[in-house]
Amino acid sequence: MNSGKSTARPDNPDKAQQILAGALEVFTTQGYAAASMTRIAAAAGVSKPTLYSYFDDKAGLFIALLQRLMHKSGRVLFEAPEGPDPSLPPDQMLRQMMTSLLRESSQNQQFLTLMRLIIGESEQFPELAQTFVRELSKPMLEKLARYIATHPQLNFPDPMVTARMIAGSMVYYLITQEIMQGKEIVPMAPERMVEGVIQLIMAAGCRENLPANG
Repeated sequence: MNSGKSTARPDNPDKAQQILAGALEVFTTQGYAAASMTRIAAAAGVSKPTLYSYFDDKAGLFIALLQRLMHKSGRVLFEAPEGPDPSLPPDQMLRQMMTSLLRESSQNQQFLTLMRLIIGESEQFPELAQTFVRELSKPMLEKLARYIATHPQLNFPDPMVTARMIAGSMVYYLITQEIMQGKEIVPMAPERMVEGVIQLIMAAGCRENLPANG
């Protein structure tokens, strides 16, 4: 995969951002295959020679755009506590985390655009999809699994499976509600989704609800 140029020239970094903004418009409205450097230059308001002075080709520009979107989205969307907070019950901690994730993700149009681009172009750019998983999904799952494994009120035989179940529920909600425009077809308030997941988790893994040995 051609990595292309992904950084701006030091004399004018704003020009690269201008080009990336135009590229985002073209890629999201026309898709990768139909996009061309000519159309991107026109959308960005620059000449083709200027465009090529920053990015070698369309592939390199697309990669740079996705890297920028991933950076701007940040890991804050997927932050999970590093360890148990003894002053906060796990249902409250999970409620805060999941509510924040759904709220911030639903309102972050750049993040939703990133997900659409990654999903749509994952076959042509598998390394980009893997970068998304490595840089955003994996840290979130690891933090969440570590929290589940170390909290004294929770008891799951495989915390990573539990973490994936929680994260999968949230991602499925975002895909059906936001990315696939399903709000009117399968409407559900985010608070209802969060409470349902928490009820399942606490019923299955809360030590107070587990049967006594023997």
